[in-house]
Amino acid sequence: MNEQQLSNRLEKVASFIKKDAIVADIGSDHGYLPVFLVKQGIAKEAIAGEVNEGPLKAAATQVKRNGLEGKIKTKLGDGLKVLTGEKVDTVVIAGMGGPLISKILAEGNDYLQNVNRLILQPNIAADHIRRWLIENRWILLDEVIMNEDNHIYEILVAERGDPFVPYSADQDKELWLGPYLLKEKNKAFVEKWRKELQQLENIKEQLEKSTARNEATIARKELVCQKIKWLEEALS
Repeated sequence: MNEQQLSNRLEKVASFIKKDAIVADIGSDHGYLPVFLVKQGIAKEAIAGEVNEGPLKAAATQVKRNGLEGKIKTKLGDGLKVLTGEKVDTVVIAGMGGPLISKILAEGNDYLQNVNRLILQPNIAADHIRRWLIENRWILLDEVIMNEDNHIYEILVAERGDPFVPYSADQDKELWLGPYLLKEKNKAFVEKWRKELQQLENIKEQLEKSTARNEATIARKELVCQKIKWLEEALS
């Protein structure tokens, strides 16, 4: 992967960025995505944000190598703090766990005042992000699940909007599995959740063998059984 040829995962992320957007890529690593977006004429300007000096220097090198110093800023900062003093309309956070992405959004919520689109690519636990979105008046517009190099990735696209939320009464299930992914049920979705179902069945078996009968164990078993039921319904 380089600034000329992104991974399939980042290409899909790029496909959700609107023409002439001003993009902040949080945790930009080598800066491949911002450079690609500007060179392809997708983004008008971009920020490559990094919390660590090493990746930031690598991103700065990419920007300079491509002659884009006037279009792309490389900024050192923790999470969304790199948006200080910037007018950005699109934020990308890719390649982290769902809980960490949610934490970055929660801690940096004040920096999102001018942002109208979020493109979030968690490696695990996307439900944490869906819950944050619904609690903070963002509308989930689209979702993608894909397999790349034997890793399953999800991409979530959200925009600001009214409090309407496209979830059914079965909200916990949809927050966990993804309302749009649950409707499509593509190959990657089935692959991911079949593995999860097997793991949950193993956990249930262990819990049933356990002699512990405390409140926490009973609650855990109930949750495991509920998730097994959801997956059996989704994969039937």
